[in-house]
Amino acid sequence: MPVIGVLALQGDVREHVRALEEAGGEARPVRRLAEIEAVDGLVIPGGESTTLWRLATAFDLMDPLRKLIHGGLPAFGSCAGMIMLADRLQDGVQGQQTFGGIDMTVRRNAFGRQVDSFERDIRIAGDPVPFHAVFIRAPWVERAGPAVTVLGDDNGRIIAVRQGPLLATAFHPELTRDRRIHELFTQMVKGTS
Repeated sequence: MPVIGVLALQGDVREHVRALEEAGGEARPVRRLAEIEAVDGLVIPGGESTTLWRLATAFDLMDPLRKLIHGGLPAFGSCAGMIMLADRLQDGVQGQQTFGGIDMTVRRNAFGRQVDSFERDIRIAGDPVPFHAVFIRAPWVERAGPAVTVLGDDNGRIIAVRQGPLLATAFHPELTRDRRIHELFTQMVKGTS
């Protein structure tokens, strides 16, 4: 059984741990580099992307996580985690950095502010059953490179992608009872461990 860490700097850490365990993985919160290096995959939860960047910098995790992700560590980012996995940002704050790894440009808070948060059924590629998605100050993908597979869109806006061992969603699958996204990521981790 793969061991998947959930980056415990902020965000829906407990919710991701529970979702991963229900999806057949062994999950644990991780915050130090040694803990991260001991897992088979990593979830970067939602929260606030500038706070994640600043905390990762304060904990000396930016460069090590960049190297691990670019070296093939499977990673899944939801909402702010999607922003952190983007190679490029649109509307980022001055100097904002990401871990990168997915050849995409992401727009922060693209769907609006906190009061504009919403829930909606969406389609995930290859699955006829709608996925009930929760969007909270959500980003979207402005541009995806040729190596990126688009897994979901909402009215033409890209909201779920995969590139190799990396997966990202603009929405929060951990806040629903539907475990298909976490099952997909658990299978991705099993395929590389």
